[in-house]
Amino acid sequence: MLTQWLTPQHIRVVEQVSDWQEAVRLSAEPLLAAGAISPAYLDAIFTSHAELGPYYVLAPGLAMPHARPEQGARKNGLSLLHVKNGVSFQADENDPVYVVIMLCAVSGDDHIQMITALADLFSDESRLQQLLSASTLSAIEAVIENK
Repeated sequence: MLTQWLTPQHIRVVEQVSDWQEAVRLSAEPLLAAGAISPAYLDAIFTSHAELGPYYVLAPGLAMPHARPEQGARKNGLSLLHVKNGVSFQADENDPVYVVIMLCAVSGDDHIQMITALADLFSDESRLQQLLSASTLSAIEAVIENK
């Protein structure tokens, strides 16, 4: 399932970003371009971060910013940004973040399906470490395809 969502057009590798906000914006660009989210979706993520902190930094090196479907999700989608030098999300022991996966889903059921597919990847410590250290599109694709 991940290969259908995380296509090469939805994966970006950058050397560095200026801050976590830029990382979130860059991770959202493919979804904005595809019409999967509206700019309001990004606003909702930034508002939630201001209110709750970096709740979406799930593990060391890994963030998955997202908002509720009614906050601007238009289609289901995933995108991935790999920041080679990492970026701080003020997430204490989980910083620096190297992989930012933006998720958007139009319904709760779709959200759960996408989270389940991602959980398979995240719960495999070897694959997760490969993803965090991958520095090229082909290396990221190999992890997603589980090769």
